[in-house]
Amino acid sequence: MSLTIDMLQTWRHPRQVFRRRLGDAPREDRALAILIGACFLFYVARWPALARQAHLTEGQPDAPGLQALMGITLFALVFAAPVLFYALAGGLHLVARGLGGDGTAYATRMALFWALLAAAPLVLFQGLLAGLVGAGAGLTAVGIIVALAFVALLAILLNEAHWR
Repeated sequence: MSLTIDMLQTWRHPRQVFRRRLGDAPREDRALAILIGACFLFYVARWPALARQAHLTEGQPDAPGLQALMGITLFALVFAAPVLFYALAGGLHLVARGLGGDGTAYATRMALFWALLAAAPLVLFQGLLAGLVGAGAGLTAVGIIVALAFVALLAILLNEAHWR
C-alpha cells in the first residue's frame, strides 16, 4: 500500500499496519526514511507559525527574518532531531526490555518513527492553526489533543513491538 494510505489506516488498524510496515527482516534504511519524512513534515508544519512570527516582528531591531527562522528550524528538525529520536528510541527500548518486552531495538525504533509519521497530519493541522490564530487556548487545546493522540498511538505500537 502507499505510504499516505498506511498513515491514515494506522489510526483505524494500527497493529495490522505496523506489522506490515515492520516486515520480516530489519531494514534500517526504511526506518531512517520514515523518520526523515516525519521530521520534514514537522518542518513544513512550522512554516505558517514562522511566517507569522517574521511578519509580527518585522522592522524590530535584531529580529530574525523569515529565511533565518526557516534555516534554523530546518537544521533543528531535519538534521538534529533525528539523532534525538534515535536516542529516545534507544531509551524506550531499554524501558520496554526492563518491563519484560521481548521486541528488538529495530521494532522499537520503527514503532516510534511510524508513530511520528502517522501523527504528522495532526501536527500539520496544529501548525496551520499556529500560523492563522497564534498562541491561545485553541492552539493549546489542539496541542494537547495531538500529544495525547501521539502517545496513545506510540503505546499501541510499542505494545505490538514487544508484547504481541
